[in-house]
Amino acid sequence: MNQPCAVLVRPRIYIGDGIAIGPGKIDLLRAVGETRSIAAAARSLGVPYKRAWLLIDSLNQGFGRPVVETATGGKGGGGASLTTLGQQLIACYDTLEASLNASAGKELQALRELAN
Repeated sequence: MNQPCAVLVRPRIYIGDGIAIGPGKIDLLRAVGETRSIAAAARSLGVPYKRAWLLIDSLNQGFGRPVVETATGGKGGGGASLTTLGQQLIACYDTLEASLNASAGKELQALRELAN
């Protein structure tokens, strides 16, 4: 018996030549917001720390301001938190994703049927 196939549109957006936003970066930002750590976020997603840091840095550079702020370690420990920009990126992406999925119902159903 075939199980219903979930179909979801997860867009990748290019803003000019310097900014690319897609599900991987959004998931990483969301994980940083939840864990308050780039290292913990990377681990939770199965991504090497260096790759996670480079993805965040590419957003920081592309927007010209940070999406994640970091604090160095020490007695109180380090950490990371989303800036207002980082929170806005997640919110805008989530709204766009929901809108695309809602408006593409007929096409998504056709793809679902092809999989069954």
